[in-house]
Amino acid sequence: MNKNSKIYIAGHKGLVGSAILQELQNQGYTNLIYKTHDELDLINQSAVNDFFKKQKPEYVILSAAKAGGIMANSISRADFIYQNLMIECNVIHEAYKSGVKKLIFVASTTVYPKNAALPTSESAMLTGDLEYTNKPYAISKIAGCMLCESYNLQYGTNFIAITPTNLYGNNDKFDLEKAHVVPGILRKMHLAKLLNENNISTLLKNLNLSSFDEAKRYLSSFGVSQNSVEIWGDGTPTREFLHSSDLANAVIFIMQNINFSDLKSSLKDIQNTHLNIGPNENITIKELAILIKEIVGFKGELVFNATKPNGAMNKLTDCSKIHSLGWKHKINLEQGIKMMYEWYQNGGGYSPYLKPVNNPKFTPNHCTLKRSANA
Repeated sequence: MNKNSKIYIAGHKGLVGSAILQELQNQGYTNLIYKTHDELDLINQSAVNDFFKKQKPEYVILSAAKAGGIMANSISRADFIYQNLMIECNVIHEAYKSGVKKLIFVASTTVYPKNAALPTSESAMLTGDLEYTNKPYAISKIAGCMLCESYNLQYGTNFIAITPTNLYGNNDKFDLEKAHVVPGILRKMHLAKLLNENNISTLLKNLNLSSFDEAKRYLSSFGVSQNSVEIWGDGTPTREFLHSSDLANAVIFIMQNINFSDLKSSLKDIQNTHLNIGPNENITIKELAILIKEIVGFKGELVFNATKPNGAMNKLTDCSKIHSLGWKHKINLEQGIKMMYEWYQNGGGYSPYLKPVNNPKFTPNHCTLKRSANA
């Protein structure tokens, strides 16, 4: 892949895709293709077929996905499996048909069994039952990994699936109903801090509301007050977090340096050829919440609601394969959260999807908790 190679980034406006697009631009790549959902609906097979015929990309980065936290996974189980399966099937098949030189598919560590041994290696996929809360999403991501591997084995393509740990970073979703754990806790802490400091004008601007009473009622439904922030679960589950900028760097490293032939562990029984991407470090949700509380400067209490689901209890991935191939992360968790909070305070988090949404199917009373790019 050279600086003039034609590269298609699917999902360029999301957490992962925007970081990859930015990193490609930073490294001097100039022939980049990306489309909004309105311009190209990846669920539409005919539209995807037409796009590949017209654009003929040499390289594809498939980061487009429907993703979210525990609440979103609970409400939209059918949407999560259907939309992700359709996106993966359409893009991967058309990439094969059009002769794409290399494709990277961004999956998730949700592909691993809920009781997988720690640290979890790539060989653990399909060895046990999945965590119920995000099973539809996980199954769709397993399918994407299998699509890449199967097309490689049958058609000789060079498609690589990666399974990053929980992701966070700039351009994440801060919607209290849909956010992953880091942006979800961070925004709740920030809003609670504004309440505590009686900074009403900034609070109303953040929530896109005009009534302080309405704002308090809305935040109360998520367990946010001037004196406390509620978090789902008992705080004991562990998660592993990777900044989206580090993942973007890993994606470009793989594009430049790693091929499917490098990932075959056996010439007889080729399977689980995806790559874990992460720091090999985990932290409890309680420790994470305390760290975010300190960074934000919220003076109130943390309330862990043990009546709410924890999600998978423990996660730690074995990233020795990608490390042995020459890549390691650079941004530690504290540094990354500080970077994210600075971006958020500078207006990065004030976007249309932050508007409160009344969902008749679910009564919110939590802080969302999940992986990235997933829990």
